[in-house]
Amino acid sequence: MTVRYQIHPVDPQARLLHQAAEMLRSGNLVAMPTDACYVLACRLGDKSAVDRLRALRHLGDRHLFTLMCADLSQLAVYAQVDNRQFRFLKEITPGPYTVILPATKETPRRLWHPSRRTIGLRVPDSRVALGVLEALGEPVLSTSLILPGETDPLHEADEIIERVGKQIDAVIDIGGQGFEPTTIVDMTGPEPAVVRAGRGSVERITG
Repeated sequence: MTVRYQIHPVDPQARLLHQAAEMLRSGNLVAMPTDACYVLACRLGDKSAVDRLRALRHLGDRHLFTLMCADLSQLAVYAQVDNRQFRFLKEITPGPYTVILPATKETPRRLWHPSRRTIGLRVPDSRVALGVLEALGEPVLSTSLILPGETDPLHEADEIIERVGKQIDAVIDIGGQGFEPTTIVDMTGPEPAVVRAGRGSVERITG
């Protein structure tokens, strides 16, 4: 049976945040709201949970997951960031952006883009998501909760439980979520480049 955590979106209950974090720590697959859309999340080092995530979304080995971090200090462990990139990251985080950066040696190989040795990372602007990440004390592996053959993410806890409840272990319910995934920004070149326009303002990148 899928565990449901009903958490207040603005004033989240610390007890429930810690329970959700413990669910992740125990190797479970959790549907989490963010500042963009719902994501599927699991611990970075849990191969079984990662395999379940891939199976649910029908993702191949070449799919680039996102590492969702609580702050920029966590992000810097897994990505190589120079001063220019760091200043830019401070401007757009936390926020609904996924940034592509060169991976560090500490990043597990399964997270690299296979041909570029890059990684996607983000710091969400969500009290609930950040609260879970802070309680967990480590980043989580995540991907938008978009089912195979569909284009829009699932956006309500009832719908998530109805459609994939047997394939996940928990869902965090904060009410309805938006449809849009994050804006993806490639920061491996001389200037930031928008790869996918999403919830985050493109003007902040190009303007």
